[in-house]
Amino acid sequence: MWLLPLAPTGPRRDNPRHLPSCSPALLLLLGSCLGVSGVAAGSRRPNVVLLLTDDQDEVLGGMTPLKKTKALIGEMGMTFSSAYVPSALCCPSRASILTGKYPHNHHVVNNTLEGNCSSKSWQKIQEPNTFPAILRSVCGYQTFFAGKYLNEYGAPDAGGLEHVPLGWSYWYALEKNSKYYNYTLSINGKARKHGENYSVDYLTDVLANISLGFLDYKSNSEPFFMMISTPAPHSPWTAAPQYQKTFQNVFAPRNKNFNIHGTNKHWLIRQAKTPMTNSSIQFLDSAFRKRWQTLLSVDDLVEKLVKRLEFNGELNNTYIFYTSDNGYHTGQFSLPIDKRQLYEFDIKVPLLVRGPGIKPNQTSKMLVANIDLGPTILDIAGYNPNKTQMDGMSLLPILRGASNLTWRSDVLVEYQGEGRNVTDPTCPSLSPGVSQCFPDCVCEDAYNNTYACVRTMSTQWNLQYCEFDDQEVFVEVYNLTADPDQITNIAKSIDPELLGKMNYRLMMLQSCSGPTCRTPGVFDPGYRFDPRLMFNNHGSVRTRRFSKHPL
Repeated sequence: MWLLPLAPTGPRRDNPRHLPSCSPALLLLLGSCLGVSGVAAGSRRPNVVLLLTDDQDEVLGGMTPLKKTKALIGEMGMTFSSAYVPSALCCPSRASILTGKYPHNHHVVNNTLEGNCSSKSWQKIQEPNTFPAILRSVCGYQTFFAGKYLNEYGAPDAGGLEHVPLGWSYWYALEKNSKYYNYTLSINGKARKHGENYSVDYLTDVLANISLGFLDYKSNSEPFFMMISTPAPHSPWTAAPQYQKTFQNVFAPRNKNFNIHGTNKHWLIRQAKTPMTNSSIQFLDSAFRKRWQTLLSVDDLVEKLVKRLEFNGELNNTYIFYTSDNGYHTGQFSLPIDKRQLYEFDIKVPLLVRGPGIKPNQTSKMLVANIDLGPTILDIAGYNPNKTQMDGMSLLPILRGASNLTWRSDVLVEYQGEGRNVTDPTCPSLSPGVSQCFPDCVCEDAYNNTYACVRTMSTQWNLQYCEFDDQEVFVEVYNLTADPDQITNIAKSIDPELLGKMNYRLMMLQSCSGPTCRTPGVFDPGYRFDPRLMFNNHGSVRTRRFSKHPL
């Protein structure tokens, strides 16, 4: 059993066991967290658990190994079949979860300190306004974090492991990126090293034990929020010993876009060699199996957590969310393994939710994004998310089965490519600026792999419109009703008027903030389009501006 050290005391991270819960000031603050979510007066406000995996796809069968998770969360609540991330990369996506904002508003553009990932700027500007900070300071929740935070967390230039973000009562954060052994945790600001002994060091199990310890030894006088962020199924794909021989006959799905040339796509996709080499295929098949193997320990974690909540008598008053920070591809369009691309396999993620008022075995087709998680959890806590500057929307009405609900028809996806102004040693024939390159010179990213998309769904359309910030100003458009594998780019054949509307909608979303991110989309009845806004003073078509210097 794990005994949790108390969080350091201070102006914003006080010990939840010693909250001045009777002070007039706190009662005034708590008053702003009551009545919005429909919690009856005098009743205990709901608890919330957010389970976040790392690089778990939805399109290519990422939920298949998680039989217990699907039974304990999905079948006991609601599964969202159209859940997306606004950026298919760990740090920007996690920043969107915490802030409820699109990347152009939280300014985390990639996994580097230079890209604002856990930088001093992020800590100063965004961390005080995350939804956990509001839960802690305004709503009086105990807040618990365990696992991977942001990729550069713990970097010396960003305050090291001593930095504990505002808003967390209990802090067990992994230094930098996902690992399974030989890692360091920040335990409320103090470093604790782990080795490679499975029984005491395997990170997924360590997170499970820490979480169970919190549930047993937390205060019972305040509601709690837990965020548990596992390393699985991120590389290096190290499975627990008992699972290392599972799925031996499993291979990466050979769907229609597997190992084919990315015709009429952005240059980075077109450069991939087709067919892939046998070594690349063997590598991605092995990675696919190992990813599934690592998820079996996540399945165990979920089972232990649900059983402990039930044993403690808290399950019926607890919302549990399960999702991933981005998807993943294994051989699609001859790209071996990675994320960062605009296609469904990289931007679509699992999202399962159970909790009070959610009927079992529900599936929602509503278009949702991870920027909605913060507003939803604040709404559950009784805090009006409209008081924040968040771009997302509360999912609580959907979860509770509201009828005649007006909902969005589009979301924004945006990414700023990573690359250095040097030639990659594995690809000397390619120009500087590429990154994530394989030995056979297939590169998964580049500095001008910079794009923004509108992903839109309505009763008539299931469409994706994307623009690249490169010399080609390349455009990709897909009709996912007719072409779910996104093989055929219809940018040159789609109705020009619709193309113009999508272009304008993209510009609007790329510059939106807060309420303007929730304005009617192209296929909403309330949408208004003035074609004159598409042109500048010289009569040429207006193009969207990308931020080269986001900070």
